[in-house]
Amino acid sequence: MRAAQGVTGDVKMAASDVLVALARSHFRFVMSELQSQLKAMRKVPDEIVLLTLGKMARRYALRCIPFAGMTLLALHAVLTQVGSGEVLHAVCSVLEQWSKGVNTYFCSWEQCPFPRKGVAQFCEAIYPVFRYVVANWLDCKEEEDKQAVLGAVAAMLGVLLHEEQHREHTWEQLLWLLQQYQEVRDTSRVTKSLSYVLDILEGVQTPIPQGTALAISTTVHRQLSDVTEETGLAQKAVLSRCIVLQARMRPEETGVFLRSQLSGGSEAGRVAALGLLGVLAHSDAPAAREKLPQVVEATRSLCSDPSAQVRRAVLEFSRELLSSGSQSCWPWDVVGHIFSEFSRTSGRLVAGGLFAWENPEDGAIRALCMDILGSLDVTLRGMTKLLWPRLLQYVVPAQYSGMLIPLSRCLQALVERRQRAGCEEEEEEEEPGAVDSQEQARLPAPQALLARLLVMAAAPYPSRERAVAALQLLQALRGRIHRGLGVAWATEIPLLLQYLEGRTESSLASAEWERRVLKFLRASLEPVEDKAWTVGLSQELSQRLGSSAAGSWEKLFLYKALGTVLAACQDLRHVQGQVLRFLQETNPVELSEAKGMISVVSHAAESHFCLLLGTLTVFSAAFTRGWAYQASTGWKVERRQRMGRTQTIRAALMRTYSGMALHAPKEQLLACVDKEIMGNILRLSRDKQRDLQLKLALVQSVTEVSCAIQAVGDCGSFELSLKQEATRTLLDWIKREPWDSLVYGVFQALEELSKLRPPLSRKENRNLLAVCCQSVLSHPSEERMKKGRKSVRAAVNMELLHRRGMEDLGHLIETLLEAEATSACFDDVVHVLKCWLTSAKAWERERALRVCTHVLGACKERCELVRGCPCKQLGSLVGLLGSLTGDCLATCRQRAWVCLGYLLQMHAKSMKVPQAGEIRCLCEELNSPDTETLVKTRTKITKAVCRCIPAAQAVDFLTAILDSLLHVMPPHARVVWKWVFIFLGECRKEIVQEVPKILNTLYTCMQQSTHRPFLLRAVFLLTHFHQEPVTSSLLQKSLLMDSDTVELWRSLGRSILGIRILRCLVQKLNRAGNHRLGTDSSTCGRHNRQTAVETLTITRAISEVVLALRSTEELRQLLPHLLPSLLRWASEMLGGERLLLLMSTWRELFLECHMQVEKPCRVFLSALELVLGKCMAQKWTQLLMNRGVWARLEDPLAHPEGVRLLSSVLLHAGLVSPCLVKNLLPWLVSCSVKLRVTATAFFAEVRQEMGKEGLRGLSLRYCCSGCLFLWEDPWRTGPWSGVPRGAPGRDQVPTALPVLLLQISRGGRTTGTSE
Repeated sequence: MRAAQGVTGDVKMAASDVLVALARSHFRFVMSELQSQLKAMRKVPDEIVLLTLGKMARRYALRCIPFAGMTLLALHAVLTQVGSGEVLHAVCSVLEQWSKGVNTYFCSWEQCPFPRKGVAQFCEAIYPVFRYVVANWLDCKEEEDKQAVLGAVAAMLGVLLHEEQHREHTWEQLLWLLQQYQEVRDTSRVTKSLSYVLDILEGVQTPIPQGTALAISTTVHRQLSDVTEETGLAQKAVLSRCIVLQARMRPEETGVFLRSQLSGGSEAGRVAALGLLGVLAHSDAPAAREKLPQVVEATRSLCSDPSAQVRRAVLEFSRELLSSGSQSCWPWDVVGHIFSEFSRTSGRLVAGGLFAWENPEDGAIRALCMDILGSLDVTLRGMTKLLWPRLLQYVVPAQYSGMLIPLSRCLQALVERRQRAGCEEEEEEEEPGAVDSQEQARLPAPQALLARLLVMAAAPYPSRERAVAALQLLQALRGRIHRGLGVAWATEIPLLLQYLEGRTESSLASAEWERRVLKFLRASLEPVEDKAWTVGLSQELSQRLGSSAAGSWEKLFLYKALGTVLAACQDLRHVQGQVLRFLQETNPVELSEAKGMISVVSHAAESHFCLLLGTLTVFSAAFTRGWAYQASTGWKVERRQRMGRTQTIRAALMRTYSGMALHAPKEQLLACVDKEIMGNILRLSRDKQRDLQLKLALVQSVTEVSCAIQAVGDCGSFELSLKQEATRTLLDWIKREPWDSLVYGVFQALEELSKLRPPLSRKENRNLLAVCCQSVLSHPSEERMKKGRKSVRAAVNMELLHRRGMEDLGHLIETLLEAEATSACFDDVVHVLKCWLTSAKAWERERALRVCTHVLGACKERCELVRGCPCKQLGSLVGLLGSLTGDCLATCRQRAWVCLGYLLQMHAKSMKVPQAGEIRCLCEELNSPDTETLVKTRTKITKAVCRCIPAAQAVDFLTAILDSLLHVMPPHARVVWKWVFIFLGECRKEIVQEVPKILNTLYTCMQQSTHRPFLLRAVFLLTHFHQEPVTSSLLQKSLLMDSDTVELWRSLGRSILGIRILRCLVQKLNRAGNHRLGTDSSTCGRHNRQTAVETLTITRAISEVVLALRSTEELRQLLPHLLPSLLRWASEMLGGERLLLLMSTWRELFLECHMQVEKPCRVFLSALELVLGKCMAQKWTQLLMNRGVWARLEDPLAHPEGVRLLSSVLLHAGLVSPCLVKNLLPWLVSCSVKLRVTATAFFAEVRQEMGKEGLRGLSLRYCCSGCLFLWEDPWRTGPWSGVPRGAPGRDQVPTALPVLLLQISRGGRTTGTSE
């Protein structure tokens, strides 16, 4: 204690705790030290001493009793020195704890080891201190000081109340204590002090003065009803205990006070009074419970209080009454009040309709009602007889549906209790008169219980808990509903509960659950043989139909339940009468009523199909006759109104027929479905002006009848004879419908029809596809639809409708593929979609691609749809999709790639490619967000897809993809050409046989397109891989080349393939002269004609290639082969113009080719001039022109001289090579006289330069043989045969031959012209 002086408060508290802990084993030592400190120097002791003394009294109350007197005496001595603050708080704490310790001693003095002391001794010690505190400290100002003094005074009052002589003074201080509620801010200390004092008063059994008791009740009630202060639950509990304590001492006055507060006062006062009454209901004081019935009677007047808070308080009071098990609540129907409050708050919400605003207070009251009912303890005495008849009354009324969950729990518990204890024993235990005969009469009928609980079990909202409660209650009440239901429900209800287990509101399928409930109802009624009971159930359901809201879910379910009950009913007259009544009395204009009528008839047909089908047919025929008469009479307006109503009735009858088909027994359906059902549906649908409702009915009826036939399973050889008529009806209607009035579901109807036999022909299938695609894909763009609609919502709805139409179209095509026995249907689908995929309108292409994606996706997953056969139009389809990868719309491009991926996977599956897994992974990479990865993936897919195209469809692919250039924007044309280039490269080996057709396709596109650079590039690639076929194909063009053909030859000449192309042309030109021309036979004539055309065409091509050729050196290397070829045909054609009138072959040639040239040899000489111009210097070319070489070569008379001049220039230009001489030597022995003359002239000039040009190594055998052949008589035949003797040069040729032969044999050269 010395160490704790002058330190912080935390250290002092810790030191005090150490001392208190030490006192457990050394109590006398610690207490002696504290007493010495308390008495030292007669001054206020240190704060630690006071804190420790208070804790010692609280911890060791009975052990402190011997020191109580001296402690109080010492404190009294120093009170005058105590001011305010911490010391005052410490002193008050010591007084409070020591006073409470004394009270503890009064209650358990026998446990104290010390000799007993009297009450007077303690009062004598406390009273001086109490007087000083009352006189000096009650008027302190600080809040903390007031709280400390308040605790000390209350504790000392508790001690002084044990002495009679001090009680008068204590009543005054008790009133002061009540006054402190207005003085202090925190009244919790006042409440605890008041409760402490009242506990002491009850213990000493001292009656409180009437005025003081009224003041206490008033003060406590005011505290509870004061809405300006937030009173905690703990303080409310203490205040309520104060009233309970007072009620034990003053029950009459407390009851009068509370009743007065109920009948008058403020709202908060009534609420507080009801709360206090609820506490008193649990009081164990007999006097207080005796007054409770009077209070309960007074409480009934508050049931209609307009205040929601008061009604909540009444409900809370009802809870307390029911949980207390008091019999005083029996005269007042507490249970009925709970349900009445629930109904009142729910009724206001229902009355407001859709726009009702729920008051939060009403919601809180409903929740409180459910909580009260759910917390009832049925095990209390008398609760079974009290609750059983009353709770049953609230199962059937619809306004109490929200209470079903707690109501079901209570009733189940009551049933179990009644079954365990037995009704007789229970009645003996309960007090008589609890249930009167009037309440028994109000109990619901068994059919009413079953009908209501079925509706609650089938309701999908708000949660599955209500359905579970309804089913559990049905199982509990099965004996009360019908004795025959026990066995069936013992197995069926657990199955339903098992289905609901684990399902939430979002995962619970309402339609499936409703079907299960109806199936449960049907299974429940099968063992019931009582016809009257079943008829009564149907009448109960009919009665509830009349009270249900129109269009509500409950009413629609009641229709189905009634149909199910009629199906189970064995009274056929009752069944037929009920169905006929619905047919006659239903107002078909109200859609909900028409739907209900259809449900009743359809469900009843499950067991009475033939009976009800006949009834419906008779009613339909009677209606048709009456309608035909009414349609021809009356005013025009009346006829129009009757027509609208008539079409509504016809639509309802059509849906009824199809509904019966869905519910008909399978073994009876096929015999009646064709004529009786489908025939009547089509007959009712025939009208010149069908309104929307009739169209919807037709679509729905056809769909449902088709589904019903398919549900039969194995139909054997059954064929729907009216299938074609139904299909035509739907298609004709689709054709006439505008784009903005397409009825939803029409494609689904066609889809279901397509699954039935007999199958449609291929022509009918293609027509069906064309009509459906036209109706879906041709509607305007979304922007136009938005402009045409009056509201944004209408435009959105129209857009959604068409989107759904495209999905249905995809499903229809999938069904057609599945129904077709061959792959022809897939080809038809591609054929129909082609025109839409190539549409000039971007939105139409996008829609067609959406449908195509759906179809190809289905075919990818189910390869049997295409029957494993390759598509005959695969090439054109790939071409279309490939072109769409460069479309202007991003969605089109993306969908086109998806379609190509599907095609690739289809091919891998059908061909059983081992890399199918890799292909699937490759297609999945199309969804990659990485641009670089996406580009690589698309390139790989392009190559893979191109390899899948059959060679026979290569032209189809190119035609399709090149035709797309007409609507592809220029920035995206590169994508198209990339496809072409990749295809030509990847499929180069497979397309060898198709090269001519491919080249022709490219040539045709070149004539129509502006993408010439890309086309020339494509021809180059084709030529690179297939030089011979491309060259041959190009030579098949007309002799008079057009600009496109010229451009093709020149582009090839400019490319790196130029010299290769030229060499190939030279070879072809050489091969063209293997046979002689000019034979008289007709066969040889045609051959000569073809040869002439061929050589001229080749020569023209050579000219164009040489003109564009860039490499002169390579041309010079090719000259020894090229020059002889051109010179040969120039010689062969020499003089052809003179024989033009005599040679029909040349005449036909010129007329057919439209040649304007008189001399054919000029074509070859022009080509030769062009070649030499490329190979020699300009001076030599000019020399040829100056000497008139080309003119001499054209002239048959001067041709030898021209050859000699040409040879001379070639020798001087260095272009006469051994290879050239070798190629010309065979001419000397040629069968053609013209070639022999040309060769002779050439070598006549060459011999002069023989030594320089290196001719010594030539073969003498060939030269001699050639010269000897010419020695005979060269003038008898050949071009010189008509030259007259004496003409210049005539005698030079024969005389020069011996000299030429001699010089060639010697290997030398001659001198002089005479030689």
